[in-house]
Amino acid sequence: MKKAIVTCSSLQEFVEAVQDRTGGTDPVYTVDRQYHVEPEQMKQRVRSCIEQIPAEYDTILIAMGFCGGVWDHVAFDRRIVIPRVDDCVSLLLQTDDRYIPNRKEPGHLYLYETRPEDFSALHLMRDASAADPELAGVGRELLFHMWFDNYRHMDIIDTGLNDCYAESYVQAAQDNADQIGAALDYVQGSLRMLEKLLTGVWDEQFLVAEPGHVIVHGDFF
Repeated sequence: MKKAIVTCSSLQEFVEAVQDRTGGTDPVYTVDRQYHVEPEQMKQRVRSCIEQIPAEYDTILIAMGFCGGVWDHVAFDRRIVIPRVDDCVSLLLQTDDRYIPNRKEPGHLYLYETRPEDFSALHLMRDASAADPELAGVGRELLFHMWFDNYRHMDIIDTGLNDCYAESYVQAAQDNADQIGAALDYVQGSLRMLEKLLTGVWDEQFLVAEPGHVIVHGDFF
């Protein structure tokens, strides 16, 4: 078995940290996080990325979740291993081996990035405008309300990789929370699921799709 890794850019640093920790040397291919805004576009980008990986890699490890349908009704000519979670946030919220595809709380927006300038609260609008130029014409205030009106809590995921108790980190997070009128708090996360993915511990938390298997929504949920 020869493995390669495909990751969303939002998790690239976490994947690299796990490789450093475990001594992994599998090549990493990255898909830009901005395409998450349009799942169909993300699906095309992911498929293209996998197709460009040399055929000698017979097993592709996917460091992302279902992500709005990116993996619905697709099949590949090699083994695909994917965490059975709804998105990258739930992946980082996994702290044990129970199969729980969505660990997010309703009304909660999560921050997990290692650099405050990359916080998801800011990237949501920037990524949307980059992925769909027509959205750039929508009034900033209207777009802001579209994204954030349903959030009343902002939680920092402590993954152990982000220096999330540093004064500058907390201040930036508080500034983001204030922008949307949310209460700021912490929640425990981990790199456990990424470690399992990269080291071959594929239990019920993972989908192992053999070549030709048509991946569907029901494989995850």
